Amino acid sequence: QLQLVESGGGLVQPGGSLRLACTTSGFTLDPYAIGWFRQAPGKEREGISCISSVDSISEIADSAKGRFTISRDNAKNTVYLQMNSLKPEDTAVYYCAADWGLYLPACTVDPSKGRYKYWGQGTQVTVSS
Repeated sequence: QLQLVESGGGLVQPGGSLRLACTTSGFTLDPYAIGWFRQAPGKEREGISCISSVDSISEIADSAKGRFTISRDNAKNTVYLQMNSLKPEDTAVYYCAADWGLYLPACTVDPSKGRYKYWGQGTQVTVSS
């Protein structure tokens, strides 16, 4: 069973940056499209960005465009989410997840499509002065 672990969350001031990491042990992330999602208290889970396993094709939600960047380093078995210009409304628990399909040339940030089978436990991001 693929188990994902997120890290890099924390408390940051508005305008600051964080880099989240998603990794696993015992498995390789190479075949999987990986997505980043977040959920704030009382709100639905929101897709932020995803990256495919083939050619690292990415998608990003409008709320993150121009501020967040997703990347993957297969040598380190890690997918990153670089978050810049953070705002208080970015406060949430951030999750990474792996698509159930292998070696896909695309990905989706829409969690309602049911593509993501493996989820991490999440990492808290708090943006506050």
